[in-house]
Amino acid sequence: MKKISLWYVGIIAIGLLFVGFFPGYYYYKSKFNYNAVTVKGLAEQDVEANLAIWEIKFVATDNDLMRAKNDLEKQTDAIITFLHDNNFSDNEIEMGGTDTNDLMANPYRGNEDIKSRFILTRTLTVRSAQVHNVAETYTKTGDLISAGVVFENRYDSPVSYIFTNLNEIKPQMLETATKNARQAALEFAKSSDSRVGKIHSANQGVFSILPRDNANAPEAQQINKKVRVVATVEYFLE
Repeated sequence: MKKISLWYVGIIAIGLLFVGFFPGYYYYKSKFNYNAVTVKGLAEQDVEANLAIWEIKFVATDNDLMRAKNDLEKQTDAIITFLHDNNFSDNEIEMGGTDTNDLMANPYRGNEDIKSRFILTRTLTVRSAQVHNVAETYTKTGDLISAGVVFENRYDSPVSYIFTNLNEIKPQMLETATKNARQAALEFAKSSDSRVGKIHSANQGVFSILPRDNANAPEAQQINKKVRVVATVEYFLE
């Protein structure tokens, strides 16, 4: 009985050895025979903004609230007339609300004499596909100053140029990026005496919209832009 038990134990041990050997062996062979190359393909395309958003923010100040309001309305009429004269329609002009600031209501104010108690602020927004017309009209805002419009101080540009047709050019750019990636793989395979096979995996990357000409200026302030994408593709090598 003891010999039989040892015989069974030996058979089981050999069986476990083979059970562990064959999966590990074929896993090793698959890894040993696995050859692939990972390459990147770049695609770039110059585009032009097709939407402009121009925020015209202006203020009126006075010790009398009604006088400040009347001044704000006059400025509003002057701006709308100016925009109409430069071929913008009412559908492209959005009227914003009025913000009122009463300096006497500030609990932290000092004892200084306040000559303009009320500060009224309003924003008109031009949203237009006439991108170049917006850029040209923006250079004429000195005419509004002459008409009595007081713009609110701001440190950034009030005009943003936006490209909204990214989805329309994505397929073509991805095709170009993939072709460039395959070309890089072919060069690698040529130098390693291999042949490029099928795609094992691919990552389209992130589409970036960059300034085309002036890299120091924000992209949103430029009409001309450059769209870029880098695709990462892994090819089997045979």
